Amino acid sequence: MSKTILITGGAGFIGSHVVRLFVNNYPDYKIVNLDKLTYAGNLNNLKDIENKPNYEFVKGDIVDSEFIQQLFEERQFDGVIHLAAESHVDRSISNPTEFVFTNVIGTVNLLNAAKHIWKDNFEGKRFYHISTDEVYGSLGEEGMFTEKTAYDPHSPYSASKASSDHFVRAYNDTFGVPAVISNCSNNYGSFQFPEKLIPLFIHNIKNNKPLPVYGKGENVRDWLWVVDHARAIDVIYHKGKIGETYNIGGFNEWTNIDLIRVMCRKMDEKLGRPEGESEKLITYVKDRAGHDLRYAIDATKIKDELGWEPSLQFEEGIELTIDWYLENTGWLENVTSGDYQKYYEQQYEKR
Repeated sequence: MSKTILITGGAGFIGSHVVRLFVNNYPDYKIVNLDKLTYAGNLNNLKDIENKPNYEFVKGDIVDSEFIQQLFEERQFDGVIHLAAESHVDRSISNPTEFVFTNVIGTVNLLNAAKHIWKDNFEGKRFYHISTDEVYGSLGEEGMFTEKTAYDPHSPYSASKASSDHFVRAYNDTFGVPAVISNCSNNYGSFQFPEKLIPLFIHNIKNNKPLPVYGKGENVRDWLWVVDHARAIDVIYHKGKIGETYNIGGFNEWTNIDLIRVMCRKMDEKLGRPEGESEKLITYVKDRAGHDLRYAIDATKIKDELGWEPSLQFEEGIELTIDWYLENTGWLENVTSGDYQKYYEQQYEKR
């Protein structure tokens, strides 16, 4: 095993795709997946690789600094790919403090542990922090986020991610920790927990439940297929320049309502329903507090410098995604039971 790499949050949505890619593509790397297995972490996401010789799962919490320090001392990681985070804006509004602990304190604990075991020998080492485009705030109708855009976070979630980004840069500047950051747009694809728009709506359309749309559905988001994001993470981990930031986007802007209509149309086709049937489920609910109007990522830098670009457009990606959820109803039913159900009621049905 030439390198031992820690991937945090590897049982989550994006994390599981990254773990799978690294385990399969780099058999000489030892991949350690650290996950707390909160509501969004699910080891079923990794059933296909759980018995591979270069893969190991460790259950633990990045907020526990002693545990993290000990883990780093025992394993002597050569690299860290840090995805573990509380990531849902609505949850951050109802419980901001949890986001501060996981996203800020957790990140600093990992940085301290990496700094400690790497000491002054940073050769071949790398700390890669995955972040979000939400740190940049909201755009008007024109323009795009670049790596030079000033931070202007509006939700507790984006404020916590902005803070963690600043700490990663500070440890790079102050202590020389070899760090790199990426900020990505909205991801979609298989294994996404159904609190997020796309899997939630696939599930609701299939079960003839209302489709709760915030405000008038005019918010614009850039959509990135999660498999393409995992490919970008691979490229940045191996070729990204230390101290740099890379924006990862799908060049794919959609208003929420247009995206929902595309999904309704495709779901009607797949389920053999009359055209326009699923659209009747659209229900407008009170807008989210501090809801940013538009995000759009300029991913020119990663394309020009590292040669990455999305492999498919949204209409192809959404087709693959819908097919996956319809073929994996057991996975969806499993995660939509229990606590998730209670959270769902509190979030949408009481609005």
